Amino acid sequence: MSPKNIIITGAGGLVGPLLASRLLNSPDYHLFLTDLADPIIPEGVAYPQNATPMKGNITSPEFVSSLVAAAQPLHAVFIFHGIMSAGSEANFELSLRVNLDSVRLLADELRKTNPGVRVVYASSQAVFGQPLPAKLTDDVMPTPQGTYGAHKLMNEIYFNELNRRGFLDVFTVRFPTISVRPGKPTAAASSFLSGIIREPMKGEECIVPIQDRAFKSFMASPRTIAENLVRVLDMDSDKLPKHIRQINFPGVSISVQEMLDALAKYGGEDKLQHVKEVTDPDQERILRSWPQDFDISTPLKLGLVVDQSGEDLVREYIEGLQK
Repeated sequence: MSPKNIIITGAGGLVGPLLASRLLNSPDYHLFLTDLADPIIPEGVAYPQNATPMKGNITSPEFVSSLVAAAQPLHAVFIFHGIMSAGSEANFELSLRVNLDSVRLLADELRKTNPGVRVVYASSQAVFGQPLPAKLTDDVMPTPQGTYGAHKLMNEIYFNELNRRGFLDVFTVRFPTISVRPGKPTAAASSFLSGIIREPMKGEECIVPIQDRAFKSFMASPRTIAENLVRVLDMDSDKLPKHIRQINFPGVSISVQEMLDALAKYGGEDKLQHVKEVTDPDQERILRSWPQDFDISTPLKLGLVVDQSGEDLVREYIEGLQK
């Protein structure tokens, strides 16, 4: 049997390579990895020959057409590309082009050339804004307070309609903050939630843009995000109503203080000297508009998994550095 062709956009970022690492350890998939930067083919996978990198501009109709044509017959598409939260707030026009226009461009190409194909669209908890309950349920209406969340929500509605009409088979997955991310800081307001562990473990400074150690964020580990994406790939479409395709990915709520405590416990008390707390009003406004906790009963019923605790996110990363 020939491998199933899957497109992953944003394959030079974090989530794309995470998912690629999982799928390229199976002979069942051939991945078409695309990004504006060089797409990353993960090291140490069993089937690296089953990855085709396609560097290009996802805002270009010509490139999108060539990408989709190259991946025929197409099994599924994961849409991960985008400008992050702080970057979107700083440059509305760029977010409009990349986070909104290019997603519709790709979706329309898919519905015309591959009707009914499975699409997994990466959204975010940033679609929500204040006022919010202490713990969000599925009934809470999204009211974004930032450009990033607004453009994500606009795409969610469009994908709901494409699914309802049978043009595409869509699941929209709303990511928690992913922590601890390897690599370098990003243009996300939540970037410090990885940096608070990652940078001190390298002996480097991390700036926390909010002076409130009780402040909580809803997070999931990279490993858990990858596992749940694999589960959504083959999820029965009838698990959700045709016009409501969003899944709030499960996570755990953890405070800044709890992250610092875990850093000291697993990384050493000396690492705390590298954490500096300096208020950034713009970043803080974005951060405080986001939910701090979710009712995760629905994603668990759908068969998704969750990290055991916030401390485990930190322990998993630090122990991974020692391997």
